[in-house]
Amino acid sequence: MANPTQPCWNYYLLYKTRHAIVEGRKFSRTTGAGKGGNRVKMVSVMTIVVIISFVRSAVVGEAVDCSTVTALLSACSSFIINGAPDPLPLSPCCVAITTLNNLGTDSSQSRQVVCKCLMELITNYNQNATAIATLPGFCGVSLGFTIDPNTDCEYIS
Repeated sequence: MANPTQPCWNYYLLYKTRHAIVEGRKFSRTTGAGKGGNRVKMVSVMTIVVIISFVRSAVVGEAVDCSTVTALLSACSSFIINGAPDPLPLSPCCVAITTLNNLGTDSSQSRQVVCKCLMELITNYNQNATAIATLPGFCGVSLGFTIDPNTDCEYIS
């Protein structure tokens, strides 16, 4: 297993958490998927840790890119894929959406990149476009643009 401070560790945790949630199981680093323990809290903690690691990398000076946007949205995979449960403020999903909003506030170029990445996601995952578009509203966040295929990201300031 890699050192938790190495970047690949973050991707491993993201992968395990996302796939365990998609399969209807809970993932815990200490107990594993499907075993006993306080899995729901562990999944929430692990998701927040992954989100913080992506925020830290973006804040340190790296440009916002689509892999960061996709990784943040993976915290909402249960809602995006199944349409339930609705994300609540302070849930890992809403923390990710708030983080996504904060990533785009440093410049209009960052907000345009976030917009373009979201437009690409709703184009590629058309069957889940409505769920993706409703996330900011559930979380009480205004991204400054509408998540809609007709949105022209070039005009976002």
